[in-house]
Amino acid sequence: MSSAGKTIKLRLKSLEQHLRKENPVLVAAVESYRHLDRVGYSLGLLNEEQSFATQISWWPMISVLGTFSAGKSTFINHYLGQKLQSTGNQAVDDKFTVICLGGEHGSQALPGTALDADPRFPFYQISNELEKVAQGEGRRVDTYLQLKTSPSEKLRGRILIDSPGFDADSQRNATLRLTDHIIDLSDLVLVFFDARHPEPGAMRDTLKHLVGDTIHRADATKFVFILNQMDTTARDDNPEEVVGAWQRAIAQEGLTTGRFYCIYNPDAAVGIEDDATRKRYESKRDHDLEEIHQRIQRVGVDRAYRITGTLEKIAHRIEEKYVPQLIEYKRQWRKIVLWGDALVAAAFLGLAAVAATLLGHFGDFKWERSGWEGSTVTLVLALALLSVVIGLFAYLHFRMRRFATGRVLSRIIKHYSAGIEGERLSQAFVHNTRPWHSLFRKSPVGWNNRCHKRLQQVIAEANQYVQTLNDTFTDPSGDLSPETMPPTAPVAVVEPVSSTAETDKGENPDEVKQQPG
Repeated sequence: MSSAGKTIKLRLKSLEQHLRKENPVLVAAVESYRHLDRVGYSLGLLNEEQSFATQISWWPMISVLGTFSAGKSTFINHYLGQKLQSTGNQAVDDKFTVICLGGEHGSQALPGTALDADPRFPFYQISNELEKVAQGEGRRVDTYLQLKTSPSEKLRGRILIDSPGFDADSQRNATLRLTDHIIDLSDLVLVFFDARHPEPGAMRDTLKHLVGDTIHRADATKFVFILNQMDTTARDDNPEEVVGAWQRAIAQEGLTTGRFYCIYNPDAAVGIEDDATRKRYESKRDHDLEEIHQRIQRVGVDRAYRITGTLEKIAHRIEEKYVPQLIEYKRQWRKIVLWGDALVAAAFLGLAAVAATLLGHFGDFKWERSGWEGSTVTLVLALALLSVVIGLFAYLHFRMRRFATGRVLSRIIKHYSAGIEGERLSQAFVHNTRPWHSLFRKSPVGWNNRCHKRLQQVIAEANQYVQTLNDTFTDPSGDLSPETMPPTAPVAVVEPVSSTAETDKGENPDEVKQQPG
């Protein structure tokens, strides 16, 4: 096993040790992710440095996104009960800030390398992703990320991420990539807008990225849209008009469901002189804040269902999307190669005809009914020429394979941009087009009945985990008392069922070589 494979193995073991204390059902899920990884390595969807388990967050995560001066940091400070983040009407922080519970040292700020080098955090080795955006950006991780700790007990068991103000016109590709990375990993995404700017038309690009790109996601329900600083509308007493303007703007991006939470920070609110208006605003604010805080409190439960649900989603995606797409990409690749080979063969046949004519004209090499006739020198010359032609054809054939691989890869990258889907399919496609793999093999390399059975087993295990979570957090029969059903209670251990082990009888999971093929 290479050093990269050993690193992945150690990370998963470390993860299991942490989960044994917090949520035992997820310990069993780690083993199911190992089964899923073996299929990924076989198909080339993963390289030896990767694991499906490390491409998700195992800790409850809440991300706070939004426009400049929308009050994101003020909201975080109020929620934590301390002035941790800088606030202001202008952009006061241009970094993504990961906030977690601090130890005995209380509150402190640490550089981005603290996140990049620690596998316990969601930005582990994020410098590699930044390097893909632009050469040298990976070494500047401290300019994009920072880690802050807080003594607030509200952070126990969860991670909070504060983003810099979002301005899609001026953001660099690296920042957009980090934003997408955060959204993918989060269990709850709080999207803040500024009620002081009731006309959102000028923020069309921002809305497109924060709203338009989310409506087709399977996890769109984790997005919460918050209209902050609503106290500024009290003077005109027109909150309905402000909310309506933002709702129309979001509807133009395709999102027609859901609602805004309307809040403001009571510690920084403008004075509302009319008692009736103030009470109405305070009542609405307190009601919406309570709902938002409850969503934050539930992320631990959401996280457990997300991780087990992701198991099933990845297994289905491999069989129903990745495999068929690889078959189609291989078909396109094979078509390009065969057309190239046909053109080369036609050219060589023409050259062969010319060569035969020349040999017959200048030498004593000719065809009789009894076979080829001619001197030994001429025969050796013909065989040498034939060897050169065959060698040249083989060289051009493999060059054509490389050309076709590049053509299809460009289509994959164009279709999937820079997302994880495109990365997985690109890796798998290159794995399938290596020189020693047959041009005429239609099914993806590594795809067989064993892989199919493993995927079916992972799906069965994921369903078992969900049932165990349901038994912990729900009580349809009414047999359990409320005291025995705390919303964040640890769940019982569920061992993966044994049919995968029976299918792979004699195989030691720790000795499986974690690399493609």
